[in-house]
Amino acid sequence: MTHYKSNLRDIEFNLFEVLGRQEVLGTGPFLDIDLATARSVLAQVEHLATHELAESFVEGDRTPPVFDPVTHSAPVPAGYKRSFQKWMDAEFWRLQIAEELGGTPAPPSVVWGMAEMVLGANPSIWMSAAGPLFAHVMHRTGNERDRRIAQWIVEKDWNGSMVLTEPDAGSDVGAGRTRATLNEDGTWNIEGVKRFITAAESDLNEQTIHLVLARPSGVEGIGGPGTKGLSLFVVPKFHFDIETGALSDRNGVYATNVEHKMGLKVSNTCELTFGDAAVGGGEKAVGWLLGEVHDGIAQMFRIIENARMMVGTKAIATLSTGYLNALEYAKTRQQGADMTRSADKTAPRVAITNHPDVRRSLMTQKSAAEAMRALVLWTATFQDTVMLADDSGEGDSPEAHTAAAVNDLLLPIVKAYGSERSWVLLGTESLQTFGGSGFLQDYPLEQYVRDAKIDTLYEGTTAIQGQDLFFRKIVKDQGEALRIVLAGVQEFVDSEAGNGRLKNERALLAGALADVNAVVGHMVSDLMSAQDEIIKVYKVGLNTTRLLMMLGDVVCSWLLLRQAEVALDRLDGDASTLRSGDAMFYEGKVAAAQFFAQLNLPKVRAERAIAESITLDVMQLDVSAL
Repeated sequence: MTHYKSNLRDIEFNLFEVLGRQEVLGTGPFLDIDLATARSVLAQVEHLATHELAESFVEGDRTPPVFDPVTHSAPVPAGYKRSFQKWMDAEFWRLQIAEELGGTPAPPSVVWGMAEMVLGANPSIWMSAAGPLFAHVMHRTGNERDRRIAQWIVEKDWNGSMVLTEPDAGSDVGAGRTRATLNEDGTWNIEGVKRFITAAESDLNEQTIHLVLARPSGVEGIGGPGTKGLSLFVVPKFHFDIETGALSDRNGVYATNVEHKMGLKVSNTCELTFGDAAVGGGEKAVGWLLGEVHDGIAQMFRIIENARMMVGTKAIATLSTGYLNALEYAKTRQQGADMTRSADKTAPRVAITNHPDVRRSLMTQKSAAEAMRALVLWTATFQDTVMLADDSGEGDSPEAHTAAAVNDLLLPIVKAYGSERSWVLLGTESLQTFGGSGFLQDYPLEQYVRDAKIDTLYEGTTAIQGQDLFFRKIVKDQGEALRIVLAGVQEFVDSEAGNGRLKNERALLAGALADVNAVVGHMVSDLMSAQDEIIKVYKVGLNTTRLLMMLGDVVCSWLLLRQAEVALDRLDGDASTLRSGDAMFYEGKVAAAQFFAQLNLPKVRAERAIAESITLDVMQLDVSAL
């Protein structure tokens, strides 16, 4: 058996018993995907992920790509290449792209359910298979030329890379200095160095299409400072004939380094150099302006938002398999007597699942993994709504606008809350369950921990996500999307859900909801007072990450309690309709919801107290005292 342990049962429970995704299947753009087809796809992906994809997970870590500075190449291990090709040959990636590109569109909720299993089994495969996604974005935002390139990406299995970050700018994308100068034939020369570019170089594909943010130079009215001055360019690794797709000479974009990383080693993280006469053959790096419009950040954000969703999904996928590995180990690891017989030196040794703190740890892992899976898939339902509206020509309708706004609000929580909670729990609970064995490479946990840390960092660190949540998704939106989400929580609080069995948890949720509302109000007040005394904006900045994590706890508790309500209804219904194992599954859903709420919601009150008492002391401290 491979390392990966899936939870298809919980994915399907979320999609079809709680979120009712069968109602959108077989409609609009999803006409060819009915319930039976969706279940079949998920089952096939589970089998593929558990076997062929997971098989090269360890090999990719132990024998990562080695960069050759002479050829500017970094070949991937043979086993990983086989796994990647298995995924591409299965063609489930077609569920993500438009029919015009040869796709069979599925609801994003189903796609992210599928993605969880790939990302849990071998996350780099999902990232390395990004070509179709890039083609989809180019097809939607580009002109006729770009749509033709998008077709070649799909038909010829070309790769794509998202090229934003620069060595000196880091997360400050607007500080980028890579230049683009216009040629007489309408193409552009790109000059500069980019860093931390995922899958920008490998031997998995014959061609890579780089989407590059650069600042136009020498053209009046464009290319100013900040992010608004950036445009998005299509820069191929090899020149090619747009009409036939035939490759020709090398373009002047080369990998000039591959990073040595803590984890996720098989995924080449590259430095790319564009148009340097001293690199490669000294060729100019030539590309096209995407759509022939200077709207780079808006165009790139179509990919960034997908990437943030992917990061959150990867994080919970790793926590889920980490927990399931820990659970399997705990059931078989015998150590110590039962605590109730600890004084009896002759008492038999028991499985460590009998020990209270191990049981606490396992339920902490289970409830968190299921909570964040619920968050990911619930967020994806708003993406379903937007896609349905766009297909029917109602993309500007109030319903579509609301769905898009709620999705935007939730994305930083999916990304940051999911990655922070997963990274911490994998190390402090999942690995810890194994004791000293968890520190060894005999079990997958040490690799899980190393691979998971990046989730808190890339596509915007947790601090950046917190600022994005408050300043852009709450303040700029005037709190409209937040009110919609919290109204759903309030409706549940006011209900009679759970036939009395969830009464205590509803009370905890009510208190935490009030605390979150109070902190939002407090932060808005601090922001308003900063108009008179600008330094007070620091007080807001000191609380943005805290607010994000508080919201994550409240929304995830609510989602789990909604699941518990569904589970209780099933348990109270006709027992003859339950399949083998269903009763224990539903009991586990109720227990996880209650445990998560009891563990996390009381802490929200303490976070409120900290937020409301924040001072400027730490910001006024001389840096030499830090």
